Amino acid sequence: MDAASVSAMRVRRIETHFALRVMHAMRDDAPSMSSALARIAKDLGRAVDRLSFAPPVTHVYNPLDYAWPAHAAYLERYGGGPKKALWLGMNPGPFGMAQTGVPFGDIDAVRRFLGIEAKVGKPLREHGKRPIDGFACTRGEVSGRRLWGFVEQRFGTARAFFAEHLVVNYCPLVFMDEGGRNLTPDKLPTSEREPLFAVCDHALRATVALLQPKHLVAVGHFAHTRACKALGDAVAVVRIPHPSPASPLANRGWAEAAARALGEDLVR
Repeated sequence: MDAASVSAMRVRRIETHFALRVMHAMRDDAPSMSSALARIAKDLGRAVDRLSFAPPVTHVYNPLDYAWPAHAAYLERYGGGPKKALWLGMNPGPFGMAQTGVPFGDIDAVRRFLGIEAKVGKPLREHGKRPIDGFACTRGEVSGRRLWGFVEQRFGTARAFFAEHLVVNYCPLVFMDEGGRNLTPDKLPTSEREPLFAVCDHALRATVALLQPKHLVAVGHFAHTRACKALGDAVAVVRIPHPSPASPLANRGWAEAAARALGEDLVR
């Protein structure tokens, strides 16, 4: 059997595995949705751990591994019940989810607004210029500060927001080159990108099948592209600008631009 056939068979096996997770979660005697979400996330973390990446990628962090207690706490606290909207980011930032295990995980926002703090371990191979200090990290994440600040301004409390919304990332991995520079998933070569995206697509579809959202809020171009390809017309996809300071638009009234894109149905 050639490499392409082996890869295709592996992808089918992963897709079947995620589908069974969703079917079990929907049974009357199944555990809560938050527990089912945790299983999907845990399976995703294990699946991406089996992938390999070559230079310029030299270090790969998986917060679904070393920061699992914080991520599990996030899903347990806020993942219960069907959602009107699922918000989708790209992948963890080095000073956000990489440190806290929570999507767009600016430390102050996660601790103060979300009320989550947990022990965070270390990745298997840590880059000297990008240490993981967990909640002791002294640097914040602008994207997370903007996104959760917007949520707090519009919804008031985390509970009010998460009653109908949930935020996840498409890819759980952080990629760095030898100098510690952050590399985004779309910059990977096709041979590495395709198997990674296949696994992430399956996890996203499983999450949508479980939560049954009417809308998917894609945070940025990458998330929008991947959501449309993975989900087709299964859910209405709404795109908002990414809050990264690298985006000129985000630095000129990101909250107002996000509110306009979302419309009255998705914000208060």
